[in-house]
Amino acid sequence: MLKQKLQQKLLQKLSPQQIQMIKLLEVPTLQIEQRIKKELEENPALEEGNEEEEIPDENSINEEFEEEDNDKDQEEFTLDDYIEEDEIPDYRLQANNYSRDDEKRAEIPFSAGSSFHENLESQFGLRDLTDKQKILGEYIIGNIDEDGYLRRELSSIIDDLAFLQNVTATEEELEEVLKIIQDLEPAGVGARSLKESLLLQLEKKDRSQKSINLAYSVLDQHFDEFSKRHYDKIIAKMGLSQEDLKAAVDEILKLNPKPGGIYSDPFSKVSQPIIPDFILEHSEEGFDLHLNSRNLPELRLSSAYSKMLQAYSKDKNTKKEMKDTILFVKQKIESAKWFIDAIKQRQNTLLLTMNAILEYQKEYFIDGDETKLRPMILKDVAEMTGLDISTVSRVANSKYIQTHFGILPLKFFFSEGLQTDTGEEVSTREIKRILQDCIDNEEKRRPLTDERLTEILQEKGYQIARRTVAKYREQLNIPVARLRKEI
Repeated sequence: MLKQKLQQKLLQKLSPQQIQMIKLLEVPTLQIEQRIKKELEENPALEEGNEEEEIPDENSINEEFEEEDNDKDQEEFTLDDYIEEDEIPDYRLQANNYSRDDEKRAEIPFSAGSSFHENLESQFGLRDLTDKQKILGEYIIGNIDEDGYLRRELSSIIDDLAFLQNVTATEEELEEVLKIIQDLEPAGVGARSLKESLLLQLEKKDRSQKSINLAYSVLDQHFDEFSKRHYDKIIAKMGLSQEDLKAAVDEILKLNPKPGGIYSDPFSKVSQPIIPDFILEHSEEGFDLHLNSRNLPELRLSSAYSKMLQAYSKDKNTKKEMKDTILFVKQKIESAKWFIDAIKQRQNTLLLTMNAILEYQKEYFIDGDETKLRPMILKDVAEMTGLDISTVSRVANSKYIQTHFGILPLKFFFSEGLQTDTGEEVSTREIKRILQDCIDNEEKRRPLTDERLTEILQEKGYQIARRTVAKYREQLNIPVARLRKEI
């Protein structure tokens, strides 16, 4: 049985300009320069320079144009018609600002960078090889990742070779070629596990030295115990003295767990410079906060396009013939106006947000003392500025500020609060700093457990649970006490 139902819904639809503004908020300084440059290249109605004259009033032009086509179905032109959704990269919340396209590139199997692979291929090519071994070796090298590891099963590579290159190979043939690759530099390359990589590196050292030979035996026979820092078990099983084991462990710690990392990848995220979005200067007079304009040009509407629009609209005789041209000119001028307004609004929103953070954390910005950081969440800044929480979040994404004590990400200033036994609210960042100090100064033979760390914090007046200590320790990338134990 069919039923008809009347339902009322309230929907909010963002205009193209609002969508553009939201995207521009997320873009850091380095990319906003590129975004403006691209817009200048693509829109002839947009120029560099100060705004010297206003665009003529288009209301009369629009009215005349609409009257002419009042009874016609005319195509409606909007910003979406010529600005693609993916023109502005959607940036992630990271220390280094990279686009989604760069993420896709990082997922490609051949991800270690051409210099790394070319170096391996060059070394491999100098060996005495058959034609088939060359094919197998090049394919294996292509599957070695940026850390220097071969993380694919040989059986999978065999299937790929048969399917993609019509080359039949056995696992024994691949093993033989892989051994040749594992003999290349850097030592440890082509390993299928951390254990294999470390052993390959030790094989290239002088095994006649007692400590190196012992290090090899420890890894070869007791890798699990070593990785879990169960040194007492290793000493008992191998009948070693503590001094001998310490010498062996010292040799192991000299090895590189990521042999491929010694090569500099020109596309590496780590190599990307951090460009601050804000610059904060402090003097006796107070703070001076401004945006890092760097190479950002002033933008204005093209006077030539404005005059062109005026001329076309006044010419009654050619109006119909020049209809498409008028539409094009109007479209470009409208887009240029929207872009200029979006850039201005972006700058104003960035400054409004950063000024609120500066006001909230004023004591900290004087000398950079982390103990003076107040607990602050996105909601606090949103309430101070009148902005939406999502807008504050977009401003904080991938943005940096240059201060007299260093360059810091805006995310640094946000943290939850925790109460002391006196009722004072302190930043969780202060708790983490105390945890880090305790662990840095602990006795390495008897590292502090989470229970003991909890007791220390409670003795200092911080009301905190053991599970919270464990959470903060993990956020600091500090392993549990058992894994921090040294001989």
